[in-house]
Order: sequence, then structure tokens, then C-alpha cells
Amino acid sequence: MPTALLYPLAAAAEIAGCFAVWAWLRMGASPLWLLPGMASLAGFAWLLTMAPSDHAGRAYAAYGGVYIAASLAWLWLAEGRRPDPWDLAGAALCLLGAAVILWAPRGG
Repeated sequence: MPTALLYPLAAAAEIAGCFAVWAWLRMGASPLWLLPGMASLAGFAWLLTMAPSDHAGRAYAAYGGVYIAASLAWLWLAEGRRPDPWDLAGAALCLLGAAVILWAPRGG
């Protein structure tokens, strides 16, 4: 699976799983929300193992930038709160950092 698809799918799964816990604890949703939330978090972990990296830490670090951008998309699309220019600037910096981590030439 291409990285450009893998990381956004992983981010969506992680955010959905964490939101299920948020909804239960902070919004009074049924504890049954935890069941799909746990499945979503398991899917996130599985997806992240497919990252194109020989080292977990590097895959996780690069994923972090995508997660930040996806969280701001969630803020806007799911919570109805538009990210401000500072949010967008920070996400852009994080995505740039993720790109450097992912695609930097590595020597032996």
C-alpha cells in the first residue's frame, strides 16, 4: 500500500478510536462506543506496521506529522471547528518534517 494512503488511513483509524473513548468519557456516550473504538485502534496499529521503514521509531515519527494534519481535518469535518492559520502553519511544518524523515537518502 502506498505511504500516501497508508498513513492517512492509519490516522483516521487512530482518531476514530480515540474519539470513541472521548465520546464515552467526555460526552456521555454509551460504553458500547468502546467496542468499535478498540477495533479501530487495533486497525491503526496493524496499518502502521505496514509503513515502509526498517525501524518502527522512524515510521512512527513520520506518521506523527500526518496524524497532526489529520487531527486538524477531524477538528474541521467532524467537530465543525475550522483550523486557524496557526494550526495550518504548524501542520504544514509537521508534514514537511515527516517528508524529510520518510524520504531522506539514507547511507549504509
